[in-house]
Amino acid sequence: MAYLVPNEFVTKMVDAGESKIYMSTRDTLVRAYMAGAILALAAVFAVTVAVQTGVFLIGAILFPVGFCMLYLMGFDLLTGVFVLTPLAWLDRRPGVTIQGILRNWGLVFLGNFAGALTVAVIMAFVFTMGFNTEPGAVGAKLSSIGEARTLGYAEYGAAGWFTIFLRGMLCNWMVSMGVVGAMISTHVSGKVLAMWMPIMLFFFMAFEHSVVNMFLFPTAMLMGGEFSVLDYFVWNEIPTALGNLVGGLAFTGLTLYSTHYKTAPKRQLTAATAKPGKEAMA
Repeated sequence: MAYLVPNEFVTKMVDAGESKIYMSTRDTLVRAYMAGAILALAAVFAVTVAVQTGVFLIGAILFPVGFCMLYLMGFDLLTGVFVLTPLAWLDRRPGVTIQGILRNWGLVFLGNFAGALTVAVIMAFVFTMGFNTEPGAVGAKLSSIGEARTLGYAEYGAAGWFTIFLRGMLCNWMVSMGVVGAMISTHVSGKVLAMWMPIMLFFFMAFEHSVVNMFLFPTAMLMGGEFSVLDYFVWNEIPTALGNLVGGLAFTGLTLYSTHYKTAPKRQLTAATAKPGKEAMA
């Protein structure tokens, strides 16, 4: 499966971060739009499987198909650019600035949101026969998720907000490992396997993913979820996105960059350090 060693794929991470800064506005938006739409459809698929089988684990096992599809197509998620673009800045790549990074994040957010919202409207229409019937078991489940992950956190005030933030951190720790997984092999089978494992873990553990939530909450609101747009942003999207940023960058991006790209100098053994070994051999 043509595995690349860490210093090779971390170099690819930095290169990818640089390329995203230089990408045109049109391409950034199109790729982000498609990523948001595909991940949203994968979420519908996973929830449908979980509801119909009664086994959430099966839905979690199958959800990564969407993530693999979008990354094999070269599309971009906000959670991925959170990790990759700052590495190009840390490496002092020419032309990479904080303003450029923030511009990329803003465009990817807009594209992801537009793609996820498109699928949300389509699926809400499908589940309700053009908003003429009740949404059914899958639609009801999506609505309940939206309420539980906004008003459910709001009940606990600051503790609830910080809980979402931490779950967002844990989410992008795993999701960013999936982003890296797409780079550690030159074969499709190797890429898919490496992406599949951490994405399955994040979904089964119900961690908070900002792009998945861009689909879940509009869908819930369209089908009668009793919470507001303000509830969604304050009690989910904002803390989730901040947690995704911190978790992905701290646990994946910076750790890999610092130990495999900016590797510390190797220890120099002195004669005094080596002497005990020789005595032990004697």
